[in-house]
Amino acid sequence: MNQVLSLVTLVVADYDEAIAFFTRSLNFELCEDTPLGSGKRWVVVRPPGGAGAGLLLAQANSPAQAARIGDQTGGRVFLFLQTDNFERDHARMTAAGVRFVEAPRHEAYGIVAVFKDLCGNRWDLIQPNSTAKSTAGSTDRYDSD
Repeated sequence: MNQVLSLVTLVVADYDEAIAFFTRSLNFELCEDTPLGSGKRWVVVRPPGGAGAGLLLAQANSPAQAARIGDQTGGRVFLFLQTDNFERDHARMTAAGVRFVEAPRHEAYGIVAVFKDLCGNRWDLIQPNSTAKSTAGSTDRYDSD
């Protein structure tokens, strides 16, 4: 049996604002934007290259969902954006206005820096070492500030 994690839902405040952030600031590709009626849309973005899971951008449609925007994991790093060139992508993202909450650091598993998306969710930008088996480091670094 072959399975793959294809999409992860990210609750956002506004579809168009989220599309702009992911396509302009993170250089993601807009793969689909289909109206579903009643203001809902099926919006999928993916990192360039098409490998790995995409994000299904879901506009909050209730107070409970709106309360989770930017804090889907209680302040922990939520998503991991792996790159083959940390310096290039860190510089491009910084120039595009992405807010990094720490300076890049070298860990046993690679180069990493935490940034926040437009909603405040924490991400790792990471370039794993060629010998690294996993991009996961110690869990204590994922706690909120």
